[in-house]
Amino acid sequence: MRWFTRQNAHIDRTACPWLIRKFIDPDAEFLFVPSDTDPATLDGHTFDMRDAEYSHEDGKCTFQVMLERHQLTDDPALVEMGRIIVDADVPPRRTKRPESAGLDALISGYQRSVPDDGEKLRLTASLYDALYAYCQVKVTDRSPTRLGTPRPRLSYHRRVAKHFEENGS
Repeated sequence: MRWFTRQNAHIDRTACPWLIRKFIDPDAEFLFVPSDTDPATLDGHTFDMRDAEYSHEDGKCTFQVMLERHQLTDDPALVEMGRIIVDADVPPRRTKRPESAGLDALISGYQRSVPDDGEKLRLTASLYDALYAYCQVKVTDRSPTRLGTPRPRLSYHRRVAKHFEENGS
């Protein structure tokens, strides 16, 4: 199926294609149109554009609307992703979750450095895979596995005392 959205993809317009390909339509084809395009003239699904089939509703971003309409809200990791995405996508909300500011920064970087929207989707897919994996851990309250040698947990006072002890001062 063809899916249409506005050109110059940002947060919702990169997150929704990831969701569509992973959970709704694995064979989806994405096309990017000028923002003044009338969705009624397009042959396919429309999202995150004026008068689109899927768009912001009742304070929810398009990603969250898709979760609801496709009965994907039983996956707590997707719901948490939606919370992070809406906070990153809607300007007054960008400070609610620390992950949202990071997502906004990364996608803004892609938006400025990758002019081709199809390429942008290809490059950001792994970012959303990683965010989904992070959210799966976050919602199950499991501690993420740390790699490498753990850092010593000595307080400054104890480190200074240890230094003097070892150096005979």
